[in-house]
Amino acid sequence: MSSRELVVLGTASQVPTRHRNHNGYLLRWDGEGILFDPGEGTQRQMLRAGVAAHDINRICITHFHGDHSLGLAGVVQRINLDRVPHPVTAHYPASGQRFFERLRYATAYRATVPLTEAPVAGEGGVLVSAAGAAGAAGSTGAAGYTLEARKLSHPVESYGYRLIEPDGRRMLPERLAAHGIRGPEIGRLQREGALLREGRTVTLEEVSEARRGQRFAFVMDTRLCEGAQELAQGCDLLVIESTFLDEDEPLAIEYGHLTAGQAARLAAEAGVRHLVLTHFSQRYGDPSDFERQARAAGFEGELTVARDLMSVSLPKRR
Repeated sequence: MSSRELVVLGTASQVPTRHRNHNGYLLRWDGEGILFDPGEGTQRQMLRAGVAAHDINRICITHFHGDHSLGLAGVVQRINLDRVPHPVTAHYPASGQRFFERLRYATAYRATVPLTEAPVAGEGGVLVSAAGAAGAAGSTGAAGYTLEARKLSHPVESYGYRLIEPDGRRMLPERLAAHGIRGPEIGRLQREGALLREGRTVTLEEVSEARRGQRFAFVMDTRLCEGAQELAQGCDLLVIESTFLDEDEPLAIEYGHLTAGQAARLAAEAGVRHLVLTHFSQRYGDPSDFERQARAAGFEGELTVARDLMSVSLPKRR
């Protein structure tokens, strides 16, 4: 199993259907798990998908409409019931603080796990720095990342989220061999940045090339806006709502949502590699219509129309 993958727990919008649960998505990122928008029924969907409470290090809520947050109460209580052995951090719109508190303390339970509240305000910004990601989330050794939020356009305050892995370097075996560098010397060169070989200094740049860090974005209920465009820019995997088909664009604008074509054009302009469409209105019965319209809008990358309980791996590094 990939160490970086999205587990889809639910894909319905306001009303669940026989085949689609309310929202819920777990991103596995090395040793961490980030749960996005736990809607009603998330706890049961976790069981069906093989996701445990122990897998959750962070919870990110885009906004406080019920299909994106009513499952929070059960998830929080399950984290405490199972005595998850690490702290959990929750990000959510600061304007919805009263809703978060009502869901966190919806019924009586015994608190056994530290839950840090880290609300988002204003236009968003950096929530977690790459250097501090592991410690802040109680990670078991995950690689660092930067977690960002950007304000979206919806009738209630809503934020999207993006993870950015720091850029690194890829070692080139042929150049290492040409300098006679092998075994433990490679690790030393990576740590120190230079190595003395046969009277001359070999630098890390001479035997490696830049490796772009991976990027993941999660964009839920929103109209087309600057925040959505910024989050999608250069993403390897973009999870984005497409509540409506293009013929219902007036409804999308009125209720603060995207159509399949709008989401696809945004992804194409942002250079997204793998696009995941989700958050579908109950009015549509054929999921292939979303794929057809996304392709017609010009998106040529890898495309997935999300289904409940599916897993989507991040693309291989560039």
